[in-house]
Amino acid sequence: MCFFLLSFFHIFDPNLKANSMKRLIYVSCLLFLAATAFSQQKIKTGFGFGALPAISYDSDLGFQYGALVNLYDYGDGTTFPKYNHSLYLELSTYTKGTTIARLRYDSESLIPKVRTTLDVAYVPDQMSDFYGFNGYQSNFDLATSKMYRNFYKCEKNTFRIKADFQGYFGESKFGWVGGYAFYNFKMDTVNITKLGLSPVPGGDLFQKYKTWGIIDANEANGGSINYFKAGLKYDTRDQLACPTNGIFTEAVVQTAPKFLNQTNPHTKMAIIHRQYFSLAKDLIFAYRLDYQTTIGKEKVPYYAQPELITSYLIAATNQGLGGKVSVRGILRNRIIGDNVGFANFEFRYKFLRFEMFKQNFYLGTNVFFDSGIILKPIEMDLTNVSPGDKDTYFNQYEKGKFHSAAGIGLKIGWNENFVISADFGKAFDKQDGNTGMYIGLNYLF
Repeated sequence: MCFFLLSFFHIFDPNLKANSMKRLIYVSCLLFLAATAFSQQKIKTGFGFGALPAISYDSDLGFQYGALVNLYDYGDGTTFPKYNHSLYLELSTYTKGTTIARLRYDSESLIPKVRTTLDVAYVPDQMSDFYGFNGYQSNFDLATSKMYRNFYKCEKNTFRIKADFQGYFGESKFGWVGGYAFYNFKMDTVNITKLGLSPVPGGDLFQKYKTWGIIDANEANGGSINYFKAGLKYDTRDQLACPTNGIFTEAVVQTAPKFLNQTNPHTKMAIIHRQYFSLAKDLIFAYRLDYQTTIGKEKVPYYAQPELITSYLIAATNQGLGGKVSVRGILRNRIIGDNVGFANFEFRYKFLRFEMFKQNFYLGTNVFFDSGIILKPIEMDLTNVSPGDKDTYFNQYEKGKFHSAAGIGLKIGWNENFVISADFGKAFDKQDGNTGMYIGLNYLF
């Protein structure tokens, strides 16, 4: 399995350093061995679990270490691989400065005929990515990024409480979505003293945006947002972890009303379409189209712009565009706009199924193409930016320019619902970075 992973990624980037590849192999082996080590009995009826050291890798975040456990209640097994209840707990940290403390509960049995998803998370990020706004309009310089690690960074600490509910209209496949979420964002420049980094002459990009007034002073340090969410969905998927056929389409409006948000009330909407085709035995074609837009003229605070709307969260965060949850291979949060769109296309193939320690496993691969675009830019007042800085940090905004990447991955499925994932993406344009590697859990969508 480890040799297979190495060979596939080497095809896409033969210049990867040997030490990086060795670390990748070690992490992949640890993930696989940890998964099998916790196996005690078949998880088909009653209670079961997937437990792992939280060992993963994300090129935007670094290596992850910590612990996670996913508990399942399958009931009498008649709906397997669907579960009655799922409880996910994680406490982990990444070497580039991000910590995740998260509890997620998911059930279709707690409230009859209603899927309930509760999520509480605290995610302090000492080196959150900040590349400016509007994609290619904000220039990215690789040499500067290498010279000063914190130039395209800021500190962003997020506390989140979400309660999402979904149901169906009678026996049809049409349903509804509702929910409430509370976010608190604390924003600051990177604490270079704490992290032992060198100061950037003239300040980092986040500091410059505040000095130029592109980031308003009244929202520069962050704030709290109360969201209500409502929407409609159509879902014919045959399972959740890795659908083999069906459609999942949703249209969701998320609003921060003025009576609960005295500053920056706003409304956003997302239309997301996912579709899955079974082309042959264990060969699946899947794609996702995602459109996120701001409704009305109210301004969205800059710290909330990267948050993508969805019915319920799978990953600990849902920021983009760019990175492991949206456009793989593109720098995280590289594509930030008022209205954005992105698409994912991939072939998934489960090439080996086997049983070990009385557990069912499969090995699979996926080949993907991801792309994102700014459909409406964030208005930036560059009045206070000098001509020299304009030439250095900004480009002319051009409509219709895509940020694209392609890549390949490896998947290890454990009793269908617990999926260890590795994806490698390569950006088409150096303005979007070079490559991205993501080792963690679950298919992208």
